[in-house]
Amino acid sequence: MMIELPPKLMTLFSSPLFAITLTAGSFLVGQKIYKACKHFPLFHPVVVAVLIVTAFLQLTGISYEQYRSDTQVLSLLLGTATVALAIPLYQQLHLIRSHAKPLLITLVTGAIFAPTIALLLAWACGASEQTLLSLAAKSVTTPIAIVVTESLGGIPAIAAGTVIIVGIIGSVVALPILDLLNVRSRVVRGFTLGLTSHAVGTARAFESDTVTGAFSSLGLALTGAITAIATPLVWHVFQTL
Repeated sequence: MMIELPPKLMTLFSSPLFAITLTAGSFLVGQKIYKACKHFPLFHPVVVAVLIVTAFLQLTGISYEQYRSDTQVLSLLLGTATVALAIPLYQQLHLIRSHAKPLLITLVTGAIFAPTIALLLAWACGASEQTLLSLAAKSVTTPIAIVVTESLGGIPAIAAGTVIIVGIIGSVVALPILDLLNVRSRVVRGFTLGLTSHAVGTARAFESDTVTGAFSSLGLALTGAITAIATPLVWHVFQTL
């Protein structure tokens, strides 16, 4: 459904300034709702903001490509914010050193296993090659996923949507599953959230405590780095099957 709007209003809605304002405003609304719902994961600010922006684009007929172009500065800032996670990592450097070996094994295993399983399931369900390419980088932050997907020839919009969905699901189910398994280590809980649920999971981890958040940041950053290298290799293996 699309609403017919006056040309002047459409010109306003199509401007980069409005797109940035819409995005920031939607996130602020999401924060209010998230707080009102006592931090229930399904009402995470990212989820609410995505729904608001999606509904707006659908109603006005503005394409995702145009919206993405108009909000490029936010993507740049998102990358900067990811780099800023180095601060809590530095504060927990002593713990990182003492857990370096198991963390490295978990990182390599998880970062390769996650995209491989996603590709196998999608392939078994009859997904097209372009869809497979768009799902390959599902376990990293949106900027990395978009860059990796574009380099492989996939669809960035699908990659971005998949990343958000994976983050939401992971932030909802990861901690209850860890509780069920009686996993209490903040190192394990944090690294698991960062590795599987990237930015959304990391935001959830910081709600627990700074140690959990720091190790989630570590999982997020390292998974993004290794995925950028491993995903093209995994895809090359699929092509040879």
